[in-house]
Parts: sequence; structure tokens; C-alpha cells
Amino acid sequence: MSAPLWSEEELAATLGAPQGALAAEVQGVSIDTRTLQRGDLFFAIKGEASDGHSYVDRAFAAGAAATVVDRDKAAALAGRGPLYSVDDTLRAMERLGMAARQRSRARIAAVTGSVGKTSAKEMLRVVLSTSGPTHAAAASYNNHWGVPLTLARMPASAAFGVFEIGMNHTGEIAPLVAIVRPHAALVTTIAPVHIEYLGSLTAIAEAKAEIFTGLEAGGAAVLPRDAPQFDLLADRARAVGARIETFGAGRSVDARLLNVEQRGQGSRIRAEVLGRDLTFDLGAPGRHMAENALGVLLVGAALGVDVETSAAALKGFTPAKGRGERLTLRSASGPFTLIDESYNANPASMRAALDLLGATKPGAGGRRIAALGDMLELGPDGGAMHKALVDDLTRNRVDLLFCAGPLMRGLFEAAPSSMRGVWGAKAADIEGPLFKALRGGDIVMVKGSNGSRMAPVVAALKSNFAGDASAA
Repeated sequence: MSAPLWSEEELAATLGAPQGALAAEVQGVSIDTRTLQRGDLFFAIKGEASDGHSYVDRAFAAGAAATVVDRDKAAALAGRGPLYSVDDTLRAMERLGMAARQRSRARIAAVTGSVGKTSAKEMLRVVLSTSGPTHAAAASYNNHWGVPLTLARMPASAAFGVFEIGMNHTGEIAPLVAIVRPHAALVTTIAPVHIEYLGSLTAIAEAKAEIFTGLEAGGAAVLPRDAPQFDLLADRARAVGARIETFGAGRSVDARLLNVEQRGQGSRIRAEVLGRDLTFDLGAPGRHMAENALGVLLVGAALGVDVETSAAALKGFTPAKGRGERLTLRSASGPFTLIDESYNANPASMRAALDLLGATKPGAGGRRIAALGDMLELGPDGGAMHKALVDDLTRNRVDLLFCAGPLMRGLFEAAPSSMRGVWGAKAADIEGPLFKALRGGDIVMVKGSNGSRMAPVVAALKSNFAGDASAA
């Protein structure tokens, strides 16, 4: 059996003495009994929708080594199994995360930005794994509970750690990066995500720049040189003594994108990185993916990984579910391609997804079809931001448009009449008409904010057109 993630002595130093002997060595940390593994330490976190204390019995039934509970709930839960009694379970998990960072000798990368955080995090996992054991969150665990949970799960043996850090409001990144303490921080791009709460792109950039406040001394800030907010980001990074490295398409950058060519499910990229001419394959298409890959190469180099080794590894990167995953599905008249971009949306990521659709060639007799749901949290200018996508539709030669949601109605009505398929008040309303329209050779791209419920449209496509479905 592998060494425990946490020893009893380490847990006692952070959480205090348990009530009762541990049921097993602690091999993991969990806050969700649906995914809890035998030997996990279960933190009973109070969430917005449910209270983890209600699931303590289920945690022990699933094989939890012990549970961490609020002190005022401990008496009522006594006798279920070994308990750690703490003042606040979330704060206790943060302390365990800080203990993991304190004991670790890993080189740490942190990623933020409005678009592409999770993909960049996964690219970094692939790149860094070529040089040693790498720890990163399995999903987009980038908030006030996800970051400490990911830290608390980091083995002492990890050589590298990768942490995605997100925010909805000003002041949310600073406390998270303070416990992550990265050696390198990557900002992917700045876009009007959560602008409803922050008010302007400048305010969003200021909030993202909080990531530099936790950098270790002499750490690297890896920035998108072509972003309009570059000067602001660079100023905030310099203020904490960070070493600035840049990526983009211009000449005065450390990693310059020279060309990107779509090849099947991926891209062939030509770039100049830290003075070296590189040509390499990335296992995902799209210029936005290629640009972020250059940022990833700079982060890898800052953490001591050879650039050419990193570039070669990126061929093994594949986009996560809902972030550009491609599938071949089968209609009555033949196979068609689904591009699943259903995990969230904002104007920048929507344009990138439409560019990806435009760069993909349909099969014989096929068309480019966009099925789009509302982009949320855009504030009072949301309607105009939706309508402004009409030029992206025409530039990318979209043949047929299906839209769902009140905000997308404006785009649907602004689109050329020959392009309009069906508008629906909600995502479920366009499923039937979309399914009826699909035919062999088509490429259909589905995208929208999580709240617009486009992911169920993707699930229904997979279910109704399974046939010989496979990776495209």
C-alpha cells in the first residue's frame, strides 16, 4: 500500500486529536460522499445548497477514515465513527491545505484569467508530468473551497503542483493565492466575465492581478502581451518584484506564435520560445488554445522544465468535456461532428468557439451549425454584446443558427434570415428542431453559459445520435 497522504501526527497538529481511533490510514480528502473513496478524510462543509454534516453517516458507510465536523455538531454525531471536532470545517480544511503547502518541496504554478484557465491548467499537468510527479485538481476547483481542497490533497512527494484560481468579485483571489504561494503565475486573458459584479474590464484585470500578491520571491508572472490590459497587469506584477515573461503574436515577446494550422482534432504550431524555433503538435484546435500553450511553455521553463520536452508533451493534451471536445455522431443520413463547448461562455470564449467552427471543414453536403445559449453575468450591456457576435457568425461562414434564451434573441434577429434556424426561450426548446435539421457531414458547435443549460443539449445529442459515436 502507498504511504498515507496524511499521518495521524500531522492531522493532530492541524486539526487536534480525534474522537476515536482512525478507521484507516488517510489516503485522500473529500467533501462529497458521492465520490468519496475508502480511506478519505471527509470534511463536512456547509454549502449554499446542503450541509455536509447531514452526510456523515454516508461518509462512514463509504469507508471514510474519519470526518471533520463543526464543534457544535460533534455531540450529535458522536458514535458514528472517528471525528475531528473543529470551530469551522472550511477554515480547518484551509489549515490542512496550508500544512500541505508548508511541507511541500514542489514547484508550484497558479493560473487565472477570464477564458482558458482549466485548459491551461490541464496543459500544465501534461507538461510538468514529463519531469516529475504532478498534482493538479481533477476539475475546475478554483474557488474558496476548491483551492484549499486541492492543496489538502497534494502529496508530500509531488514535484509540481498546478492550481487554477478564479473569482466572481474583487478580493477573492488574494486569500487563495496567499495559501498556494506559487513560483509562477499565468494569466490567460481578460474578458467581460462577471462584469455584472465588477463593472469594467479594468476592474476585472485588477481582480485577476491579485494572483501576483502570493508569488514567491523572484517568481515569474507570465502575461498575454496582446491583451489591452497588459500594462496594468505588468505594473501590478512589477510592484511585487515579479519577473515578467510574455506570450503573443508580436515581436517583443518571450514566446511568439508564428503560425497555427488545424490538423484534425489538434493543431500544428510554429513558434519562437525563449529564442528557440519550435514546431509542435497540440492535441486541441484553435488559436486561443495555441496562444495559451505558449504561456504554458513559459511557465514550465520558469519551473525548470525543458521547453522542447514540454512542447513535445502537448501532443498528448486533450480538451476537457465541454471545452472543445469533439465527437462523431450518426444521423439517419450519415455521420456528423459535434463540438462540445457547452462549459460556460462569455464574448471572448464565444468568439474563439465560432472561430474554431469556422476553421473546421464540413463533410460532403454538410454545414456549419451553431447552437448558442445566453452568456450570463454581462450586466446592462449584455444584449449589445450578444448582438455584436453577428459579424463573427458571418465571418466564420455559419450556415445555420439555433439560439436559446432572451439575450440570444437579439443575436438571432440580427443574423441574416438565411442563417436563422430556430430561437427558443430556453435550451430545451431548440432540441427538437436542431435534431430534425441535422444531417451527415454537418458540424454542430454547442455553447452557452452554464446557467443557460446547453450541456443537456449536448447530452441529448449524444443520446439520440449515438450510433457509432466516437472521438472525432
